[in-house]
Amino acid sequence: MSTDFKGVIPPVITCFDKHGEIDVSAQREIVRFLSKHVDGFYPCGTYGSGPLMNLEERMKVAEIVIAEKGKAYVIVHVGAASTRNAVELATHAEIIGADAVGAIPPYYYAYSQAQLVDYYRAILKAVKIPVFLYNNPELSRNPISPESLRILAEEGLAGVKDSAFDILSFYNYLNAVKKPGFKFIIGTEAIAAAALDAGACAVIAGLANAFPEYMADFYATWRRGDAAATGKCQLEVIKVRNALKMGPTLTMTYAALRMRGLNPGYPRAPYSEISPELYQKAKVEFSALGMLP
Repeated sequence: MSTDFKGVIPPVITCFDKHGEIDVSAQREIVRFLSKHVDGFYPCGTYGSGPLMNLEERMKVAEIVIAEKGKAYVIVHVGAASTRNAVELATHAEIIGADAVGAIPPYYYAYSQAQLVDYYRAILKAVKIPVFLYNNPELSRNPISPESLRILAEEGLAGVKDSAFDILSFYNYLNAVKKPGFKFIIGTEAIAAAALDAGACAVIAGLANAFPEYMADFYATWRRGDAAATGKCQLEVIKVRNALKMGPTLTMTYAALRMRGLNPGYPRAPYSEISPELYQKAKVEFSALGMLP
């Protein structure tokens, strides 16, 4: 595994036009903007509207991100409701030069741990690049147990992105997997400081879509080893995160990027843009927090 997968990783949004088609120009603009500040990209995940796209669209977005990534690495999200689709997406990601793939468990239906392990085994068998497990029990309905993670780590899983929003869950994963070189990535900025202190190598932060410089500064503060300053930064991160949650987080992210003078396109239906009233209210809040000029 030549890539160290450290630092700040935005789960980059997908830019659509007003008709719901992928806006290639806008997508390139957003990736180029982010690439100046972040260490990696995680396209086609939750913020990337992966479940709202067909396979061909997800492949297209992955290709755009890889083409415009600059020096950043790319972990393409390939998780799907079916094993077959996840394998097809993973194979494509490897062909186009992704540094790794990540996969949420198959969603909608509830599965046994044995069935979930087999899903990841199929992805591991299909590609030679690193594979990350994306634990998000709220959205998948299928939490991955520490024991299942340990088994998969022994069979070649490269790491885990944990978005359980529970530091105890993250600690349990750390205790379960002792394989040298296994990568632990925290999947939220909300508990990033605690997770990094415990052993996380990176943070996949939704906040890094709209305010990548802010998350880069947070990570740099943590790396300097100043515990007091890091703690203060974490509390400030929560304030900005709360402002982003004044409306649906995904659609608020598009709005925040637009407030910054960028063209993020539009969210895809059934999502819609936030109201003009909420837009103005959020703009005032972001400005008060020092996030806008």
